[in-house]
Amino acid sequence: MSIESVLQENRLFAPSAEFAAGARVKSLAEYQAMCQHAEADYEGFWANLAREHLTWHKPFTQVLDQSNPPFYKWFADGELNVSYNCLDRHLPDLAHKIAVIFESDNGTVTKVTYAELHRLVCQFANGLKSLGVTKGDRVVVYMPMSIEAVVAMQACARIGAIHSVVFGGFSAKSLQERIIDAGAKIVITANGGVRGGKIVPLKATTDEALALGGCECVERVIVYKRVVHEDAPWTIGRDMWWHDLVKGKPETCEPTWVNAEDPLFILYTSGSTGKPKGVQHSSAGYLLGAVNTMLLTFDYRPDDVFWCTADVGWITGHSYVAYAPLAVGATQVIFEGIPTYPDAGRFWQMIERHRVTTFYTAPTAIRSLIKLGSDLPKQYNLSSLRLLGSVGEPINPEAWMWYHEVVGGGRCPIVDTWWQTETGSHMITPLPAAIATKPGSCTLPIPGIMVDIIDEAGEPVEKGKGGFLVIKKPFPSQVRTLWKDPERFKKSYFPEEYGGKYYLAGDSAHKDADGYIWIMGRIDDVLNVSGHRLGTMEIESALVGNSKVAEAAVVGRPDPIKGEAVVAFVVLKGARPAGDEAKALVAELRDWVAKEIGAIAKPDDIRFGDNLPKTRSGKIMRRLLRTIAKGEQITQDISTLENPAILQQLQEAV
Repeated sequence: MSIESVLQENRLFAPSAEFAAGARVKSLAEYQAMCQHAEADYEGFWANLAREHLTWHKPFTQVLDQSNPPFYKWFADGELNVSYNCLDRHLPDLAHKIAVIFESDNGTVTKVTYAELHRLVCQFANGLKSLGVTKGDRVVVYMPMSIEAVVAMQACARIGAIHSVVFGGFSAKSLQERIIDAGAKIVITANGGVRGGKIVPLKATTDEALALGGCECVERVIVYKRVVHEDAPWTIGRDMWWHDLVKGKPETCEPTWVNAEDPLFILYTSGSTGKPKGVQHSSAGYLLGAVNTMLLTFDYRPDDVFWCTADVGWITGHSYVAYAPLAVGATQVIFEGIPTYPDAGRFWQMIERHRVTTFYTAPTAIRSLIKLGSDLPKQYNLSSLRLLGSVGEPINPEAWMWYHEVVGGGRCPIVDTWWQTETGSHMITPLPAAIATKPGSCTLPIPGIMVDIIDEAGEPVEKGKGGFLVIKKPFPSQVRTLWKDPERFKKSYFPEEYGGKYYLAGDSAHKDADGYIWIMGRIDDVLNVSGHRLGTMEIESALVGNSKVAEAAVVGRPDPIKGEAVVAFVVLKGARPAGDEAKALVAELRDWVAKEIGAIAKPDDIRFGDNLPKTRSGKIMRRLLRTIAKGEQITQDISTLENPAILQQLQEAV
């Protein structure tokens, strides 16, 4: 049975001749030629890129080893160092170029050159070595967004240690689970983080995590003094200040040359069972994917000021904050705070102040800023922008249009990027000068990535029909395994029901008549309504297409007649209605969805809230919404919620 695609979007935005003139890939014909090269000589295609984009200590002679699928190896006899590729190779030529523009929560700006960043990384790497950290040791990083967070990651890479970054919004229990699973020798944290004028007690949470037990692997806790007057709980003999660790340490540190397949990091991602999965990435293949997409997707130019708003606790912050921008020698902005503090103009003010040229953020952030008004961006000079990006979830067409017209002034291409923690870098995205865009579509795969959409029998589906998104060939930045759990890796990503030969992304998608790919939602976010399988994202897009709606999340609940009923949680642009006004608006929105998609997709239940339950990174917690929709008691961990009070409001909403 295929998944039904019901969203129709035919607006097409071609790249401007002006943008294409200076682009790396200037036309559709150039893009197609690259794809044909990859089809004709797959290994040669990636080998050329690896030699062109990476600096090798020992050149590789093997390209792709497929002898033990799905545990593929790339460039397996080569050696390199990721930190060397991000820092040393730019020196002395870019020594005085600004590497990082850091803006703190209160607006204080710190700028660090490539020479200065190299010195900071070397000193901290020497500090780690003095504590006995060696190649292969695991280091957990639980830090606020800061230059120091990037320094910590780069220093681990420099000495061959494996870092595992844990998002600073995670609870003590989540941190404890990750420390234990990784077997971390060192934890790096801060005495506090600052977000929206409030102090986040990272050190206290770290202590709580360690006190939960099972963390005997941890030998030392390194504490960055982010908040000057904030007292941190202290364990003598275990805890030490960052500034004390680096004091007097040499300003150079010879990189540890590692095998291409040696792990660079472990990053834990949500699993359907609730137990986090430790996604393990290699050194060379991962970095190649990050650099290649920094050049192709973002069309990087040496005078760019690049700003990815993601936290380093997520894969987007790994690939497009800690690694890719530095590996190409870019100047980037790193931001500590939130987009609405001290007011809702913060993002636009920062773009104006730092003359940002490339802005990469999440649809959730875009939709929340839409709710705050289109007049705000117009109060700032956003003329420096030349490219916009979207990441993390499908962007609905109306949010795409607002982003294009209000933020980009109708002149900036939008790269809507589809990829995952497990893929390490972009898989499907428009190359901004080569591919005309459609609002809501991630368009076409990058050259060298072979994707398809299959049905439950593993057969390709025809255009217009929905199915399961797969990647047909191994690629360099692909997850290598799940930390200490190879069987779960095979079961999760290369299931036997499809012969174990394709990487199963876990997303449903369809191709339109032009071959463009549309992500319809997670496979587990597919609703089966009266025998019709509908992607939740399409119903959400229809709702947000209504002028009164700012944001919507759709889930299913069991229904004795239809199998599943559609439940929509809606945030309006105006005030939350009550009584007869609410009932009238529910009827209006149900009719609206019927008109946009069809009567089969009409929500059975619409609940209005002031906002939606989200993690501090802005991800909607749909599992909680499913629990609310079923009328069940919430028993899940809600410690990572930004706004726990919203749960009661949504439970009471009618």
